[in-house]
Amino acid sequence: MTIEKTTIQDLVIINPDLYKDSRGYFFEAYNQAKFNEKGMDYNFIQDNQSFSKRGVIRGLHLQISPFAQAKLVRVLEGEILDVAVDLRKDSATYGKYFSVVLSAENKKQLMVPHGFAHGFSVLSETASVMYKVDQLYNKDSERGIRYDDPTLNIDWQLSAEEVIVSEKDLILPGFDEVDWEF
Repeated sequence: MTIEKTTIQDLVIINPDLYKDSRGYFFEAYNQAKFNEKGMDYNFIQDNQSFSKRGVIRGLHLQISPFAQAKLVRVLEGEILDVAVDLRKDSATYGKYFSVVLSAENKKQLMVPHGFAHGFSVLSETASVMYKVDQLYNKDSERGIRYDDPTLNIDWQLSAEEVIVSEKDLILPGFDEVDWEF
């Protein structure tokens, strides 16, 4: 696997080694020893999967300490725009976001460490997204930021008419209301 650095420190794209032949392909989606060799020491304890149709935006979601979650995100079917927002107040990129297209075709994965809000938009007709987390869900630690926050000004690569957002995500606070610690 190769690690591709992004414009935000500690946020990396994982490109797995792909082995193709006449039967199809094979790759290791996750290998703890190889992650540890690359300095990514996460103890993933749960896999989550979602299925969504075009236009769905899920996010921006996070959990605060002591239940903050690191996520390893990949797409099993379709294509998404994956977005991570740096919420680490001591970071040089605090309040900045990074986005990358993840797809079943490109097989890229985004490693989202603690201290980030995360979300994605579905760019294909449908998409199945799978992600590993290193902490269980905790309702009291759950937080989020509105997907259309004007301070962040995220380009979700969808027209306004296409956007589908849950009622829960529509009532999330704006970035200027963030006061959480990781």
